Amino acid sequence: MESTLNSELLASMLKSKRGKMGLRDTATEIGGISSATLSRVEQGNLPDVETFIRLCNWLGVSTETFITGEKIEAADISEKEKIVFQLRSSRELDTDTINAMVHMVDMAFTKSKRNAQ
Repeated sequence: MESTLNSELLASMLKSKRGKMGLRDTATEIGGISSATLSRVEQGNLPDVETFIRLCNWLGVSTETFITGEKIEAADISEKEKIVFQLRSSRELDTDTINAMVHMVDMAFTKSKRNAQ
């Protein structure tokens, strides 16, 4: 079975975690990558191996999370991340609508965590 990198999932998770933080601030926080590189990866371009590992470390997920063709444990990706990925990969919704819906998902999961405590 051939393995490939799921760049759409990577881009979605990066955008989701970065939120409203600027590209430069995020790149500085990650360390060892430029804001231009981060922007390219968020647009779906493939990073080099070293950058990919840095991004996975920053996201707090295993590199296998983004490898298609490999069996991935469902626990590696949260329910919220799955929803955000689906929204960000939509070809029918405009960016403003997607961002508004992602914000609503964030609020729902934040409220859910507070209610569980």
